[in-house]
Amino acid sequence: MDTVTTLRRIDGTGKTITTFVVFEASAALETMQPGEVLEIVTDEFEPFEADIAAWCTATGNVLELSERTATGHRFLVEKGPRLANGARFAMVISGAGLLELLSPLGFALGAALEGMQVDLYFQGPAVKVLTRGFRPKMPGWARPFTRFASAGMTKAGHIPAQEKLTQLQSLGANIYVCGGSLAPFKVSREDFMFDDLQIVEYLTFMSIMNDADVQLYV
Repeated sequence: MDTVTTLRRIDGTGKTITTFVVFEASAALETMQPGEVLEIVTDEFEPFEADIAAWCTATGNVLELSERTATGHRFLVEKGPRLANGARFAMVISGAGLLELLSPLGFALGAALEGMQVDLYFQGPAVKVLTRGFRPKMPGWARPFTRFASAGMTKAGHIPAQEKLTQLQSLGANIYVCGGSLAPFKVSREDFMFDDLQIVEYLTFMSIMNDADVQLYV
């Protein structure tokens, strides 16, 4: 496999968040034809092996090579025919803190990258996450250290929440907002960073969750 000609190369070194690397790889594959090969290089980080293999399986791409190198890890991914996943992922997000958003948006991005339809419902203080310029903060005594924590997370590949939401929308995710949460948290439609958010209430999103294969409430 060392002699295989690769069309594109993704350098994921310095990152330890698999969704960050896979989002870049997925975007590169969109510009390639079936049968062409993408090279991904990363640091040696155990989760990459399992996660990239799982992503390939879910999307119909072929993991031709996974090998350790002197400086990290190397993957060769052959673009395959796009698989119709057909599964649906629905999640309710209530928290607006820096740490509260990590797992919810990470799982949502993972689901979207594997080809699932993602539907997100923001309620309570989480509606503020969707407003222009919002920056989530650490809780309690750690709040003054938010800037340092955020910088460290971004360096590893945990990009800011609003950037993840932009990625999710580019992957076809739908974002819903709890209408009853807007006034209590002083948010108006004009404050939103996206123009196509859907303002609904519980009954609308319950019907979406009823059809979902994966349902999360955080």
